[in-house]
Amino acid sequence: MKISQKLEYACRALAQLAKTYDGKTLTRLEELAQREAVSANFLVQILNDLRRAGIIDSRRGAHGGYLLSRPADHITLRQIVDAVEPSQLQNTALSDGESGPAVRRAWETVSSKLATDLDTITLGSMANPPSDPMFYI
Repeated sequence: MKISQKLEYACRALAQLAKTYDGKTLTRLEELAQREAVSANFLVQILNDLRRAGIIDSRRGAHGGYLLSRPADHITLRQIVDAVEPSQLQNTALSDGESGPAVRRAWETVSSKLATDLDTITLGSMANPPSDPMFYI
């Protein structure tokens, strides 16, 4: 599966915001860009998409910045995909020819399962993955 750079950067920026989420602390654009080694010009476009989708809030001014609009465990990967790459889950298979309808149904099944899986992954789980168990010898 090919993930766009835009979607990857959105997830990385949101993971940074999730790590500091307390409902009031703002993170500046420059800080997000630096932490994730992303162009600030590109990142601001992505953050605007996330803001329009209601995933983040922003404040203007000298003390402005970005923060999640709700706890990270209440934001799903599907919501992020829908905000920045809505075409990712669209099925574009045609129903032409004798085999077209069957092929289209197969891709619709895959798309539906992917959407369901994306609904089960939260930003919280991406920002704070469980650590691997430590084995002592």
